[in-house]
Amino acid sequence: MTLKKIFIFTTICLFCLGLMVGPAMAFKGSYKVGAVFSVTGRASFLGDPEKKTAEMIAEQINKAGGINGKKLELIVYDTEGDSTKSALLVKKLIEQDKVCAVIGPSTSGESLAVVPLAQKYQVPLISCAASYKIVTDEKTGKQYQWVFKTPQSDSMAVEALYSHLKKRGISKVAIMSGTTGFGKSGRGELIRLAPAYGITIVADETFGPKDTDMTAQLTKIKGIVPQAIISWSIGPTQVLVLRNWKDLGMTNIPFFQSHGFGSRKNIEMAAGAAENVSAPLGACNTAEALPADHPQKTVTMKYNQDYMAKYNEPVSSFGGHAWDSLYLVINALKAVGCDRAAIRDFIENTKGFVGQHGIFNFSKDDHNGLTWQQSFNMIIVKDGDWTVVH
Repeated sequence: MTLKKIFIFTTICLFCLGLMVGPAMAFKGSYKVGAVFSVTGRASFLGDPEKKTAEMIAEQINKAGGINGKKLELIVYDTEGDSTKSALLVKKLIEQDKVCAVIGPSTSGESLAVVPLAQKYQVPLISCAASYKIVTDEKTGKQYQWVFKTPQSDSMAVEALYSHLKKRGISKVAIMSGTTGFGKSGRGELIRLAPAYGITIVADETFGPKDTDMTAQLTKIKGIVPQAIISWSIGPTQVLVLRNWKDLGMTNIPFFQSHGFGSRKNIEMAAGAAENVSAPLGACNTAEALPADHPQKTVTMKYNQDYMAKYNEPVSSFGGHAWDSLYLVINALKAVGCDRAAIRDFIENTKGFVGQHGIFNFSKDDHNGLTWQQSFNMIIVKDGDWTVVH
């Protein structure tokens, strides 16, 4: 081979190599964002889609050139649904990894455990859990300065449910709730808001997160004959209670779940027992059913299509929470860079952010940024899938 041919061959090889590694080498530093999700353990049905969603978004952002020429470096840790581990991992993200912001944790109990850390170290934290207590200091009634969340609060879900029941002329309900942070918070709101909607709670039963049979509680409720049953829990219990409800021949009593039911895997695991069960869910769960002019149609359809193409499984509410949380941070990074205080201020002043679970309008008095009227659709399970109740 002549010197000229060698030169041409070498030049072509270097050019091709540049095409392969060019985008990665073009980044000028990175923006570190921490994520703590219950990827394994009892709350894996929450954390697994959250992790997948966040990683998909980071990949898409970096393929498109990153944020202001910098790589989005997503650091994900698995909390295994453990509050103590969550706190340790959030502290690690803050002190060792030096992240710009944190998204997660997945559950209300874990989120409540890490709120003091976000406050102490003054790091923006956007929780993927529901309880209103995550952002609201019950002693003062004010919002925690450094903490935000993207799931609709339990109080919003209760109002959506009670409003629906009132329209149907249902006033006497039995409630069942788990003893987790999510279940306790939901139960409290079911009780607190009942009088405002003319609802009478005729039975109030609870169950533990590891319970495997709710027959005893349902048998008590069956004897009372309420007009409806509302169950408030996450994890396997929300499926088990449906199977027991069906086995006891109680399907004549309408059954309602919380917004924690927002995964099609729950329908599958119920093995037919979820048919005709209703719940208030966000737009991402029923993207295809949204009218063409719905403000969330574009973002929910794209998320659904991207997620299905990458993972070959449908989206859930929980992945949608991670989508909303991470994009809030991404938008802040684009605008102000990795300045924790500036990120916090940017999120607090965000208006009109179109997400998977609503159009967010944050303020110093509202670190959730949603209303129940705008962020929920009432759905019912028909033929093994979600159907929007009109």
